[in-house]
Amino acid sequence: MTDNPTDFGFRTVPREAKKPMVRAVFDSVARRYDLMNDLMSLGIHRVWKRILATALDPRPGKHLLDLAGGTGDICLRWLDAGGGPAILSDINLSMLGIGRDRALARGYAARLAFLVADAERLPLPDRVTDTVSIAFGLRNCTDKDAVLREARRILRPGGHFCCLEFSRFHVAVLEPIYEAWSFRVLPRLGQLVARDAQSYEYLAESIRVFPDQEELADMMRRAGFARVSFRDLSGGIAAIHQGWRL
Repeated sequence: MTDNPTDFGFRTVPREAKKPMVRAVFDSVARRYDLMNDLMSLGIHRVWKRILATALDPRPGKHLLDLAGGTGDICLRWLDAGGGPAILSDINLSMLGIGRDRALARGYAARLAFLVADAERLPLPDRVTDTVSIAFGLRNCTDKDAVLREARRILRPGGHFCCLEFSRFHVAVLEPIYEAWSFRVLPRLGQLVARDAQSYEYLAESIRVFPDQEELADMMRRAGFARVSFRDLSGGIAAIHQGWRL
């Protein structure tokens, strides 16, 4: 047993091993990631992201940094809604490349920058942006507290942080169905669609070990965010957490 462990789904691994393991997962699923999100959530993730985009309050004079932005969904929604310049950041080059291709095809080359970076140690100065978002990325980070501290550090005073993430489902009568979908159906879909069952087993497991709604809100407060709140989506399958740098 390592003296410095962390979670990788239901497994315990050395902290230094998690990032390469997560990178391998997303290298494997990158090309089929959006399709698999549709299958995993029955398309509901698009509704959740639309709600997140509204919460971000896009405006021409505001700047956005989207962490773990991967295939670019949040940045594209921000720009479509008239938001100001955005940075699409991800540690995984395969995922970021897909986001770049989608953005360029939409004609957003002048309004969107791309950054290969670890959300735990961003190569950006303090107080550089108005808004920071992260959607379905925080649970894959090794040091989640560091990500939250970095998000606050780069926000200007009055800046806004939003996190969309899978959370704790609390509709008891439907829990058996949800568990069966997560641990029986998803790996089979992963094998059929992406030829990779193990990566989707990890994705399902990572949701279960992620902090619940109240715990994540407490983590945000410890990182220095004020006016922290959260909103459950679809019975708590996902949640949007918000906080401000005052």
